[in-house]
Amino acid sequence: MSHFWLPVLTLWRREILRFVRQRSRLVGAFAQPLAFWLLLGGGFSASFRPPGAPAGSGYLEYLYPGILILVLLFTSIFATIAVIEDRKMGFLQGVLVAPVSRMSIVLGQALGSTTLAVFQGMLLLILAPFAGIHLSFGSVLATVGILFLVALALSNLGLIIAWRMESVQGFHAIMNLILMPIWLLSGAFFPAAGLPDWFSWIMRLNPLTYGMAALRRCLYVHDQAFIGQLPHLAPSLLVMAAFAVGSFFAATNTARRHFQ
Repeated sequence: MSHFWLPVLTLWRREILRFVRQRSRLVGAFAQPLAFWLLLGGGFSASFRPPGAPAGSGYLEYLYPGILILVLLFTSIFATIAVIEDRKMGFLQGVLVAPVSRMSIVLGQALGSTTLAVFQGMLLLILAPFAGIHLSFGSVLATVGILFLVALALSNLGLIIAWRMESVQGFHAIMNLILMPIWLLSGAFFPAAGLPDWFSWIMRLNPLTYGMAALRRCLYVHDQAFIGQLPHLAPSLLVMAAFAVGSFFAATNTARRHFQ
């Protein structure tokens, strides 16, 4: 067991230390989604009210959970870019020739990215009262748990792409092509209510939709009126857990095939 977990903890610690020494990553992954929330939420608040929302709520409040997911997404992108940088510097090759399993390497990278994403998501939770969301201790714990699950899935997805890429430019192009659409189609930016049937089905097939639904249910534990017709918590957790586990094994398989 120590042979497996030692490289996991070492790579996890390396990601944390690298983040501490590169403060600009905090600004990039946190400030940009925050600007989106204030600008888009403030801009649409006068003209858009989510269907089924209680009286007095606005778009700024509706968009807040989506911005939490966006923080996780941005952090995952910045963290998994390190795989490409490590390959160019030769560090990754040194890790790969060590007598450790590919699974422990991928798990260490994924947990490092996930920890950073959850940390920044927790910082944004401080702003929940300004969005009109009042959290209890239980709802905070549940929300952090959902953030961890979603961040792990997004980190694994980022690693699947990063292990295949040779350049940061190509990585950004693919990530923007994949991650931004699944965020937009998760119910973060607009609800599924009132959309054409074919569009609603696309959102139902998007695994991040269930992560968003679980997050909203945890944020509004004591205010179920705002949830609307979202998927229930239990199936949402099952879908996200399956997505996180499946993407982890896919990332491990990618690492094995590309660096045997």
